[in-house]
Amino acid sequence: MNLPTLTSADFLPLIPAIILVVGACVLLLSEVFLTPTASRGYQAVLAAATSVIAGLVSLSLLFQPAREVFLGFGALDPFSSFLTFIVCVALALATLTSAAFLRKRGAERGEFYALMLFAGAGMSLLGISNELITIFVNIEILSIATYALTSFLRRGTRPSEAGFKYFILGAFSSAVLLYGSALLYGATGTTLLSDMVQPLKNAMGTTSAPLVYVGAVLVAAGFAFKVAAVPFHMWTPDVYEGAPTPVTALMSAAVKAAAFVALVRVFVTVGSGIDPKLPFVMFSTLALLTMVAGNLLAIPQRNVKRMLAYSSIAHAGYLLLGVAALFVTQPGQEFRLLGPTALVGASPEMVTRVDALRSILFYLLAYTVTAVGAFGIISVLERREDEEKGTAWDLERFSGLAQRRPGWAFAMAAFMLSLAGIPPTVGFIGKLLLFRAAVDAGLVGLTIIAVLSSAAGAYYYLRIVVYMYMRPVPEGAHVLERNWMTEVALIVSTAAVVLLGIMPGPLTEWIAQAGTLFSR
Repeated sequence: MNLPTLTSADFLPLIPAIILVVGACVLLLSEVFLTPTASRGYQAVLAAATSVIAGLVSLSLLFQPAREVFLGFGALDPFSSFLTFIVCVALALATLTSAAFLRKRGAERGEFYALMLFAGAGMSLLGISNELITIFVNIEILSIATYALTSFLRRGTRPSEAGFKYFILGAFSSAVLLYGSALLYGATGTTLLSDMVQPLKNAMGTTSAPLVYVGAVLVAAGFAFKVAAVPFHMWTPDVYEGAPTPVTALMSAAVKAAAFVALVRVFVTVGSGIDPKLPFVMFSTLALLTMVAGNLLAIPQRNVKRMLAYSSIAHAGYLLLGVAALFVTQPGQEFRLLGPTALVGASPEMVTRVDALRSILFYLLAYTVTAVGAFGIISVLERREDEEKGTAWDLERFSGLAQRRPGWAFAMAAFMLSLAGIPPTVGFIGKLLLFRAAVDAGLVGLTIIAVLSSAAGAYYYLRIVVYMYMRPVPEGAHVLERNWMTEVALIVSTAAVVLLGIMPGPLTEWIAQAGTLFSR
């Protein structure tokens, strides 16, 4: 038997994931030597430090040339390296906000942080995966960890219900994804994305063409569940509400980012071998439904946690708009809602895939620092005894927050303005880049809908700001406890939201490098 020849260069993209796994193992082993009443304050710090180290390593890999690793099963490119950086940012912020949250519930244990790091390792590995079965395995790695994290607080019905729903629907979506991968393998004879383009072209016009189209649709449906796109979004509000708030932050940001990067990698390859109209129609339709439905469903919500869950659905729609821009062919002359329309002064040279990739990555980072920070504020306001009653996340929790904790109110206001896409925040820059890439690709109709739905979303974001600054402190309000780790996470998130909105230049230079996606 001939063993594959691997070099040290093949293991280079695995270093961030290895660091996260080692940190998780250290946390698990240290828990063995602690008594139930022992202090565990170091665990969140260790998990955050591990995430920071892995993130710095991923940034150093950003400038490596794009190439295959592990005999084509993985790809080292700036696109995947920047994803790992985004995941590590989300992990560091979420673990810091977890310390006070878990301590108030008597649930601070090393396995919680270990599961977070294992999930982050799965996300990093998913980003570099260049083969369908490897993608499926890494999705399961991150999914199993997030299933456990969702129901980590076993007391009460909400965590159990959230974990059960997430597990059942997640298993179903994984089965759909795997079945679609099997159909693509049947049509092409390979699961390696790099080797799939020519067999896909050969399959067009033959009896294997239906296998390709059905397989592509099923794979897209599997990913649509992971990114919470309509109509695959049903699980999102209940799971986000029932899960521990730091876990909700991680799922809304890091899991979504990893799924989007994997989706782009798969369909950039599949779209090169089939008629690009299929992925364009799929993703433009998903973008339209997701943007509109996400915002409309969020408007009547008084439960802030559910509101942000529907908000995350809407933001997935904006990202799908960027994905649809990747598959635009030559724009037509007539105005169409979903199709590309030629613009006066626009030229085919303006329509570049790299611009769309860059805008997607920037938006993912912008949404990550904003969403994790927003859920961090929610985590310090909610009280355990109100969770079962469903009042822990009511809008009234934010009444008079500017008088009680001015710093927290300013941070939450910055997060809400960023989610709404109002300058001078990073969310505004993210939407500007994303919508510009869509317009350059000729998607004028979809971009208009995106702008209008974003304007509608400003209503429920600014409503929170009104409650914080224009409502009195409710009678009998409890004292809001402060924790230095939570404060650090909020300061970092707020600084990122404001500074990257005012001075996005340095980040856009990194993004310019990260727009490179490996292709053979």
